[in-house]
Amino acid sequence: MPAHTHRTHASGSTRAGVLGANDGILSIAGLLLGVASAHATHDALLLAGVAGLVAGALSMGAGEYVSVSSQADIERADLEIERKALEADPDGEHAELQEIYVRRGLDPELAAQVARELMRHDALGAHARDDIGITDALSARPLQAAVASTLSFTVGGLVPVIAALLVPAQHVGVWIAGVSLVSLAVLGAAAAHAGGAGVLRGATRVLVWGAATMALTSVIGHFIGAMP
Repeated sequence: MPAHTHRTHASGSTRAGVLGANDGILSIAGLLLGVASAHATHDALLLAGVAGLVAGALSMGAGEYVSVSSQADIERADLEIERKALEADPDGEHAELQEIYVRRGLDPELAAQVARELMRHDALGAHARDDIGITDALSARPLQAAVASTLSFTVGGLVPVIAALLVPAQHVGVWIAGVSLVSLAVLGAAAAHAGGAGVLRGATRVLVWGAATMALTSVIGHFIGAMP
């Protein structure tokens, strides 16, 4: 029998990592292009990039932690409700689980047997999985998500900052945009491949939105820089 590789167990950290890296590249590249289009000096450009990188990474991690913590709070509250229901009315909970399995295609007698055996083994776990939809693979992990987001934002944001640092000032905008767009395309393709989706579609999707964002920030920066 051929082996199967499933990706769902890593979906939470993958989502946080991809989101962080994509946001890091796009946010810092947009910031640098906006500042560069406003005719700022090269030193001011680098200062803006580093400040944006630090603030963005910390904000990304904090936001992810708060968001996923809220999800974890909801999961704990639902589990507590289910635990009390199991204590107060185990027969009713058994019937509820049986009905779930009947809707999934089992005949009532087999569904009742499956529900009974699963509840005997781990009643709360069975209801968490099949009634509420909480599984170990998809459960909220705030600290893991926050660390992944912070690190990935930092790695992504370093791409345009390094480009701005290494290239001559007169070509900085072109290099920031080019390097960032290539990085976004590679990231989109890698994320699509990791998720089992089409690589070209993933790369194109990220590339189009990235180009639009950078173009818009450049235009805004140009007009602000032209203001008296």
